[in-house]
Amino acid sequence: MAKEECLFCKIISGEIPAPPVYEDEQVVVIRDISPQAPHHFLVLPREHIVSALNLEERHDALVGHVFRVAARLAREQGFADSGFRIVNNCGRDGGQTVGHIHFHLLGGRSLEWPPG
Repeated sequence: MAKEECLFCKIISGEIPAPPVYEDEQVVVIRDISPQAPHHFLVLPREHIVSALNLEERHDALVGHVFRVAARLAREQGFADSGFRIVNNCGRDGGQTVGHIHFHLLGGRSLEWPPG
């Protein structure tokens, strides 16, 4: 998917309104519009990367940053101690519905295994 057509790029740029829960120079975090847990956030890298298959060595710090931001939000939102899950879906069979890498932060309830 081209960056110009990307839903998440439009949200990141402000073209489509979605109030950020957190943002910095690398990521924007929004609430999921179809939450699967009491706390369900999407961590969106500002850089348009289609999926985990498109990650390069230069993205290593970005992925680490995503996980640090997720842990920070879990603490700030009050569900870190009870546990949470960070999920990245890759490809159609993996459940990826938007062609822009993103990470789901879910918490606030018991998350069963295996998922889905």
